[in-house]
Amino acid sequence: MTSYADFIRETLCPWRPVTAKRMFGGHGIYHAGVMFALVADGQLFLKVDDESRPAFEAAGLGPFVYEAKGRRVALSYYKAPDAMLDEPEAAREWAERGWQAALRAHLIKKAKEEALPRRKS
Repeated sequence: MTSYADFIRETLCPWRPVTAKRMFGGHGIYHAGVMFALVADGQLFLKVDDESRPAFEAAGLGPFVYEAKGRRVALSYYKAPDAMLDEPEAAREWAERGWQAALRAHLIKKAKEEALPRRKS
């Protein structure tokens, strides 16, 4: 694990227990098995949704964007504020925003999966 992902884990542990898993050249940051943050290119990004995005935009924080097949693709993760890594209260506040957005997305996905008809064997 990179030292930056370890630093993120240690910073967020007072908030809730978190784990980091390598993925796509970066790390996914998880709580309770749900990914709520992403470490990529030496930066921390938090999960956003329609409910949480305005707080990130008001703070001047933008989306995680990458190139794929000559196109720019934006994910539903926005850059975390720098203060989050220096101030414990900011870490808790912003991590909670990311976690709540991830949890809402997880619950919506789970409900959709449960609504699908099951195939007969």
